[in-house]
Amino acid sequence: MRLGSAGMASPSAAPRDLAAQPVPWFERLLVVLFVVVPFLAVLAAVPFAWGWGLGWRDVAVAAAMYLITGFGVTVGYHRHFTHRSFQADTWLRVVLAIAGGMSLQGPVIRWVADHRRHHKYADREGDPHSPWRFGPGFAGLARGLFHAHVGWLFSPERTSRRRFCPDLLADRPIRFLSHNLTYVPVVLLSIALPALAGGLWGGSWQAALTAGFWGGPVRIFVLHHVTWSINSVCHTFGKEEFSVRDRSRNVRWLAVVSLGEAWHNLHHADPTCARHGVLPGQVDPSARLIWLFERAGWVRDVRWPDPDRIAARRVARSA
Repeated sequence: MRLGSAGMASPSAAPRDLAAQPVPWFERLLVVLFVVVPFLAVLAAVPFAWGWGLGWRDVAVAAAMYLITGFGVTVGYHRHFTHRSFQADTWLRVVLAIAGGMSLQGPVIRWVADHRRHHKYADREGDPHSPWRFGPGFAGLARGLFHAHVGWLFSPERTSRRRFCPDLLADRPIRFLSHNLTYVPVVLLSIALPALAGGLWGGSWQAALTAGFWGGPVRIFVLHHVTWSINSVCHTFGKEEFSVRDRSRNVRWLAVVSLGEAWHNLHHADPTCARHGVLPGQVDPSARLIWLFERAGWVRDVRWPDPDRIAARRVARSA
């Protein structure tokens, strides 16, 4: 593997970081379906919305589904399960795992294993989705951005769950929700819930159809590409406001729609911090939701930013 920074250390990914068996064919087929079907739905959305089929009810349902599944990824999959930024009651852990699964980004343990491996090898050999995989320059970076954004999803390699997620494998409810057969109802719920909400609200099959379309495949498509942009855009463009050993950057224009995840430079500087947007004006909706959970007594031991740690990692600004 070629990387994009001269002199950067490139330790090989140890074989134990990968599962003994590659990704089974049926799981690779599911990845194709989860990526391609929402994409085709968005292509159909333009003529579909041009004449009919999009109203405020559909927008509201789609926005609600985006927030539910988006927070499931950012607060659940990422900050809680991957980095253990806070402890949560068992019922909330289950809800977050289901909400994250409804994003159609895969079962929680698989997602966490890949992300923990990413942090171990960030922008070095072994990182499953570094945009610098093929080196600098226009051709190398263009190829790398595609790989980081979506290409890596089709890799036959599977990150070892035993290596990276022994804690989650020992958690019976989370292990149960990570089985392929258990994940199927979660996928169906992600598609059926917006249609059900739209149908009950609008009182017609047409209302169910349009809300199901915008709150289902279109919402999944948008959330997929926002999430994948953290892998690609936030490791290529933006500001380095905190000292890190990789290419992670803060990308302001992506921050709100990513629910705070685009403050990615701070996240790599202090991965267990529950808040990623720590500087003035850096909006972080996911951190606010964690704060609300803490106020309700549902979460505890939240790792909020420590001013001294933040100051120590801050990049000195030139005069």
